[in-house]
Amino acid sequence: MSRSGRDEPDPEELREQAAEDEAIADALEDLVVELRDEPIKESRLEGLFDEATTSDPGIWNTVTAFIDVEDGAAIVTDESKLAQGKWAPEIVDDCDTMVTIDIQRGLMPDDFKYQVGRELQDRITEFREAAAKKRQEADELEADGDGE
Repeated sequence: MSRSGRDEPDPEELREQAAEDEAIADALEDLVVELRDEPIKESRLEGLFDEATTSDPGIWNTVTAFIDVEDGAAIVTDESKLAQGKWAPEIVDDCDTMVTIDIQRGLMPDDFKYQVGRELQDRITEFREAAAKKRQEADELEADGDGE
């Protein structure tokens, strides 16, 4: 609860959350650059590539990389395959975002880079938009005098 006694966060809390969202977006941008500029075998997404290109598509539909941002760096904490359904909440609690790709045997590295890069760009956009919305809400609360 905020200092005003209501359930909405105060402007300072909103700005802190916006800064966290921006930090995640920045770390994901670094991951996109790495994906673009480095060989997959030398990247943090090597495990995702391996799982996506070697898993049996008769059994598995997708593979997901779970990404946590620590000290400004995106860390791929795990890769996991899914045959159908959705991830259980406890699986995703300890990650900041996920990138999911279809299982595709024989997927070429450039196609992988394109697909995962596009997915990461979508996550970056989501985090930047969330940060902007939180900053705007903080500004509006302060303008209304609720932040005092």
